[in-house]
Amino acid sequence: MHMADLGDISLHWREDGSPSGAPVVFANSLGTDLRIWDDVVARLPESYRVIRYDMRGHGLSDCPPAPYAMGTLVRDAERLLDRLAVKECVFVGLSVGGMVAQGLAAKRLDLVRAMVLSNTAAKIGTRGTWQERIAAVEAGGIEALADGIMEKWFTRAFRETAELKLWRNMVTRSPQEGYIGTCHAIAGTDFYTTTAALTLPTLAIACSEDGSTPPDLVRETAELVKGSEFHLFRAAGHIPCVEQPDAYASRLTEFLRAIGH
Repeated sequence: MHMADLGDISLHWREDGSPSGAPVVFANSLGTDLRIWDDVVARLPESYRVIRYDMRGHGLSDCPPAPYAMGTLVRDAERLLDRLAVKECVFVGLSVGGMVAQGLAAKRLDLVRAMVLSNTAAKIGTRGTWQERIAAVEAGGIEALADGIMEKWFTRAFRETAELKLWRNMVTRSPQEGYIGTCHAIAGTDFYTTTAALTLPTLAIACSEDGSTPPDLVRETAELVKGSEFHLFRAAGHIPCVEQPDAYASRLTEFLRAIGH
């Protein structure tokens, strides 16, 4: 566990694997923190330099007042990687983390040599739907949305396990200001044009039971990037790194090796 003081904000980050290895960077989704990657990281070859961090307003990172802009989330990742002397990483982003991946690749190709766009898109939802979510959180807290979020995140079979409580607690205990701030960032993001200009190696991951970013939406974004790969996990929801860590780590490792990382 480390804190990186970036001046206007401090971000919580963690490093695993080999300090001299090829860097792989993971970014979390809305309402989660770097722990969603625990089981995947444990299954990756130890030769990689694995870096995870909590986005602003999430986990143990600072939580400035809402709203946030996507450009700010991208800049946070950029400054963190510069601070850690990371170059040419494979950036693995889940949901809003995948939007950060797209923005960072468009801005700093020296930092990102390949992307894994997991359960994400160039544009997620509409400004109206996000404003409705923000209003619901402001009125009743994240707890008011928690059951609906779990239905989008996980399959029925997983929701019947005791482990579900861990992830429900994670989202309901997320700082409300950070959750709302990030909703604003997603609401204002449309990366169709910038992502369509990218040509770096890209693996897009979708899941058959994802209620937040359905497979067709992920595929549409994958098709924007020339030469990208698309992979569909069956019987998984929006957070496949939690629900199917073996399969996820295997597919990620296959991609890393295929691109010579």
